[in-house]
Amino acid sequence: MTPGNNGASTPEDDDPFGYLYADGQANGAQPPSGGYGYPNSVNRVRAVGARQYGQQAPAPQAPPQQGTYGRPNAHYAAPETLPGGAATAHSPQPGHGGGRGRGPNTKGLLIGAIAVVAAVVIGIGVAMIGGDDDDKGGDEAGATPTQSQTESSEPSPSASDDKGDEETFASPTIDAKALRLDGGAALASDVEGAQSDGGIYVTNLNQPGSKVTWTVDGIPKDGAYTVFVSYSTAGEAQSMTLTVNGKEFGNKLNMDNFTGAEDGDFAKGWTKTFAWPTLNKGTNTISVSCNDGDKCNVLLDQLYIKEGQVKK
Repeated sequence: MTPGNNGASTPEDDDPFGYLYADGQANGAQPPSGGYGYPNSVNRVRAVGARQYGQQAPAPQAPPQQGTYGRPNAHYAAPETLPGGAATAHSPQPGHGGGRGRGPNTKGLLIGAIAVVAAVVIGIGVAMIGGDDDDKGGDEAGATPTQSQTESSEPSPSASDDKGDEETFASPTIDAKALRLDGGAALASDVEGAQSDGGIYVTNLNQPGSKVTWTVDGIPKDGAYTVFVSYSTAGEAQSMTLTVNGKEFGNKLNMDNFTGAEDGDFAKGWTKTFAWPTLNKGTNTISVSCNDGDKCNVLLDQLYIKEGQVKK
């Protein structure tokens, strides 16, 4: 080997890519034989500039077998090993929020819309039911008794003939000036609020023996009746004796201070009470008196009768 001539083993021959250059080809560089180290691979080496781009490459035929998703297919071949050597470009399709390759999740939207409509319908139904309960509540009787219920005296033991609120007979109202007065009872009109004609009432009943008597005619039949007494009191509760046809009624006539008038303020103490005695057909005598042990600091205004055991 002489200087300047290294024989056939030149650096171009040592360069595995020397065949790609013009001077390498002039010196006899040859493309390597065999593949790129892949088993069964096919060498498709071309010289620089030999491949033409933009040409329509034949579509590769996909192998019929399908591998398990997520794992390589044993029959897959690299694009450059297929005829033409050009890889086919695939444009990815945009996803739609749902699963892979699926359309819009219209079922989920439909279920959500149905749920919203159902919630609205239920809310309206609850509101309507609540409104109905409020309307019905206004028609119900309150737990607190009315004044007329509270103002009653104890009913007679003969109250087993109770006819409820049935009303078939009502006497005319008798004013104080039409009553018979005994035992120091007198008429007066200086305290305002009396309902009788001229505002006249009975006073001086707060001493033993004083009383008023009413003889009433026209009772239609024997039975239970209600005797109403209109009066005024102030301060502590009072009670007097009711006598029917010469016989004392079983209980004292309750003449409580239902209005809550302060002591001495009789103008604000006008109210009423009642009892349920048994009367006879025709004429009956009824009296209200101040007996021993009674509290009689009252002004008596009117009396009237209704058939049955009623409260007003």
